[in-house]
Amino acid sequence: MKLLRFVLRLFLVVPWILFGLVCVGLVYPLIGHKSRAWLNRRWSRCLMAFCGLRVVLKGEPRLTGPVLMVANHVSWIDIFVLNSARATSFVAKSEIRSWPIIGWLVAGAGTLFIERGQRHAVHAMGESMQARFKQGDAVGLFPEGTTSEGFELLPFHASLFEPARAAAVEIQPVALRFLQHGKRSGYAAFVGEESLVANLWRVLGVTGLAVEVVFLPPLPARHPDGSLPTRLELSHQARDAILSAL
Repeated sequence: MKLLRFVLRLFLVVPWILFGLVCVGLVYPLIGHKSRAWLNRRWSRCLMAFCGLRVVLKGEPRLTGPVLMVANHVSWIDIFVLNSARATSFVAKSEIRSWPIIGWLVAGAGTLFIERGQRHAVHAMGESMQARFKQGDAVGLFPEGTTSEGFELLPFHASLFEPARAAAVEIQPVALRFLQHGKRSGYAAFVGEESLVANLWRVLGVTGLAVEVVFLPPLPARHPDGSLPTRLELSHQARDAILSAL
């Protein structure tokens, strides 16, 4: 049955991905910003349905205006799950760009790739994030810097909180809770040395997968005395908020 489910879902997913690539290459350059955002949301929702993943949105996501969405990181799925709620430009490691198919899609959808280990990478990424905020866009950040099974939270890297702090842009923590048959599960996690193909085999061949996307209250932009929080304070506040919801 697992093989049959995998094959059936693959017959849905592959044409949908090809359609997405066509949209990125041919349609996106011809349509406006709002139309691209709408298409991104609808495409992501359908992709998750074709993968057999039920997405449950909780809380109140910021659907308009610039915002930095900060989430825990479990899988390649996370990007499309969050895009199904609001079109979001994600900060991601440059290695993802070279992934077959998934890398092409997220690049075409506006992902911001950071060259880890490069001297000026954080500064350049900060400028790219500022440009997206000025356009009124949402930017997504996985500040753990890697994936986990979703039960615990690794320390956050605070440096990429600075562009939002400097621009006084809202920072909204988001908790991603994966479940299988109604119980918390790390089954869909893309961790360690597992290949993307192996993870797809597991995800597309199983039943009962769901993810709860919990949008938590945005962080206070200022202290009670009116002073601005530091990026380290913001990273700690975001981490504490997400950890409390996992």
